[in-house]
Amino acid sequence: MGIKTDIGLKGDDYQWLSSMFYFGRPTSLRAGSAQSVDQQQDTSLGNTLRIASSNAFLSPNTLPSASSCGWYTKKEQGTRIGIWFSFNGWGQIFGGLVAYGIAEGSRLHGSAIAPWKIIFLVTGLLTAAVGVLFIIFIPDNQLNARWLSPFDRRLAIERVRVNQQGIGNKHFKMYQLKEALLDPLTWAFAFFALTADIPNGGISNFFSQLIVSFGYTPEQSLLYGTPGGAVEVVALVVCGYLGDRYGNRLLISSSGLLTSIIGMVLIVALPLSNAKGRLAGYYLTQSSPTVFVALLSLIATNVAGYTKKTTVAAIFLIAYCVGNIIGPSHYGAYG
Repeated sequence: MGIKTDIGLKGDDYQWLSSMFYFGRPTSLRAGSAQSVDQQQDTSLGNTLRIASSNAFLSPNTLPSASSCGWYTKKEQGTRIGIWFSFNGWGQIFGGLVAYGIAEGSRLHGSAIAPWKIIFLVTGLLTAAVGVLFIIFIPDNQLNARWLSPFDRRLAIERVRVNQQGIGNKHFKMYQLKEALLDPLTWAFAFFALTADIPNGGISNFFSQLIVSFGYTPEQSLLYGTPGGAVEVVALVVCGYLGDRYGNRLLISSSGLLTSIIGMVLIVALPLSNAKGRLAGYYLTQSSPTVFVALLSLIATNVAGYTKKTTVAAIFLIAYCVGNIIGPSHYGAYG
């Protein structure tokens, strides 16, 4: 959509631009720290860091592992977190349709600014608007839920008493921090997040180029990428529900990984002329987040103590970011 030419991307610049977003999330770096010889690339990197730094304040506070235990029972959390994360898939569907509409509209009728800038404005303003609505309407816990009567607030608290994890004590406790850092499971979670998101960092940033390599046009790649989001939605919701239903989230969520492996085999093994088969393989790869989300739900269910839970969730998020930083570097130079 013109971003490569407009900001002068060369060699592996696109890989670094893709990774830069994840540098900002765990560190909340100021955008001014991004420096480049090329001023246009500096602006791009700086804006990417601004977006990521803003998102860094949001991500730890919206991680369902840190919040869902206060609203849902342990038996409900796998399904709820699956639904929460499935909106990545809905975002892929919505974003793909919007991007395709903007690209086609600009091609047919022209536009005052570059199409990729329009996409940034539309999605950025929409995200900011939703953030304001969350600040206004979404409470920290049942005690602050203005849309519940005092009696209903007590009922909402009573129904999660079975979790034995509390809802309102958010004081920092040093002993829980030490427990989190010394717990082998913390680092097992982090290791999986790191290794699982190395391929994710590549596919999520290069999926459009991947579809183009199958023989489709860049505009078609925007549209044909949307069914991948639908696959992610279905996989996460179904695995989340069945994991809670049968009490084995990890085993059931592993089906998503097996499905994604089949999809990758199709991409690699099918003849280059079989564009539809390879595209179907790409769609199957989008079921891969199921185990990642199952681990998020296990953090919510099995890690007690607010400080320990948020520490484990933060380490998990940092490992996720590191994996997504590494991922794009495994792809060849873009252009």
